[in-house]
Amino acid sequence: MSAMQTPPDPIAQAAAYQQLLLAALGADDPVEVQSRGPADARALVLEAGADLRTRPAPREWSVLLCLAHIADGELVMSGRYRWVLAHDRPELIGYDQDLWVDNLHRDDEDPEDLLAQYASLRAANVRLWRASSPAQRARVGVHRERGEESFDLMFRMLAGHDRVHLAQARRALAAVHGGSRSGT
Repeated sequence: MSAMQTPPDPIAQAAAYQQLLLAALGADDPVEVQSRGPADARALVLEAGADLRTRPAPREWSVLLCLAHIADGELVMSGRYRWVLAHDRPELIGYDQDLWVDNLHRDDEDPEDLLAQYASLRAANVRLWRASSPAQRARVGVHRERGEESFDLMFRMLAGHDRVHLAQARRALAAVHGGSRSGT
C-alpha cells in the first residue's frame, strides 16, 4: 500500500456489504426469495451438468463451491438466528468464507448432500421466521464486524445473499462455458 492510500475502513466495508445484500433483495419478500432458494440452487446444479465442478480460474469458485458457500451461510445463520432469539444481545462472530470453502469442502463433493443440507436448514429457518413475532424480529445480536443486526435484518440479508451467490455461480458457469466454446 502506498503512503497515499488509506487502509480500508472496516465500518464502511461492513455497511457496503449489508447494502449489497439488501439491494440484491430489493423490495421482494424475503420469505418468498428464501423459499425458492433451494429449488433455484438445484436448477443451477442441473444446468451446470458436467461443468458443476469446473472453476473458471484457479482461485475462483465453481458452481459447486458457490453452493457449498450458500449451504455454509445457511448453517451459520441458523445459529445466529437462534442466539438472537434466545439470548440478550449475543455476540455474533464473523467467518472467513474462503477458509470455510477451502478447508471444509472439496471439488468432488456430492452436490446432493449440499442441496439436502441447504434445503433442510432453509426450511427450518423459514418456519422459525414465520413463527416469530414482530418483537422477536426486532431482537438484535452484535456482529463483531458490522455491529447490531436484528433478526429481521439478518433474514433479509440472507435472501440477498442467495441472489448474490447464485449470480456468482451463474457467472462462473458462463465463464466456463465461454472458455469451452471459444472459437466455435
